[in-house]
Amino acid sequence: MTDAAAKPGASGIPNPPSKSLGAWLLDLLIWGGVAAVLIYSIKAVDLGNISKLFSNSEATRNFAQELLKPDFSDWRLFVAKMWETVQIALWGTFLAVFAAIPMGLAAARNIAPAWVVTPVRWVMNMLRSIPDLVIGLLFVVAVGLGPLPGVLAIALNTAGVLAKLFSEAVESIDKGPVEGVRATGASKLHEIVWGVIPQVAPLWTSFALYRFESNSRSATVLGLIGAGGIGQVLFDRMNAFDFRDVSAVVIIVVIAVTLIDMLSQAMRKRLL
Repeated sequence: MTDAAAKPGASGIPNPPSKSLGAWLLDLLIWGGVAAVLIYSIKAVDLGNISKLFSNSEATRNFAQELLKPDFSDWRLFVAKMWETVQIALWGTFLAVFAAIPMGLAAARNIAPAWVVTPVRWVMNMLRSIPDLVIGLLFVVAVGLGPLPGVLAIALNTAGVLAKLFSEAVESIDKGPVEGVRATGASKLHEIVWGVIPQVAPLWTSFALYRFESNSRSATVLGLIGAGGIGQVLFDRMNAFDFRDVSAVVIIVVIAVTLIDMLSQAMRKRLL
């Protein structure tokens, strides 16, 4: 805020804050760059062919009509596979949390030395960068088809994501409680247990619940490579052009994810 903006006007009300010319030029450079990239990318993402959504309306209409007539004759199979998908997501998230806690603490710059933070952040970036499908396919080759590759793939990818979120939460804590614990002569471990963990535990839990919701959807996709769950059923029905069964599967997935979201919201309200 400039001195001119800080001085009150004739009515005694302070003038609104104003940006300097340099700040305006920086904003123009950033947002102008974003706009330029969007315009440049129109051809790369094939937006020019968006009119095909309407020119091929007959095929689209027939497909939509099939989807609007779900067939629940195999609903027991669909529900059982959806339940397997939820269990895959639950175990994957559970294992990821236990891996993310030490990584998140080791990656926090305010409690760990730089020689520890840097390699841990490299590992976190690697785990987040590799797609779930690639990790899942690797485990399918290693341990065979079934839900275990899905659990392990979700655990590794989610561990990288949660570790980053956990470390950012630790870096934003209030230093007061940590310094209070340190003043008693406590060790570094006690500072973390009594000064850091109580502050970040609610946020960590909220992050874990959110990832569980996301993993419930990711586990569905992992079924396409044989990593268990309802994704394999969905893939088979799509290959058979059985769009009524596809519609039924999609409805069950939506209901399951909605219920998980409602449960997560209720748990977060009790924690935050």
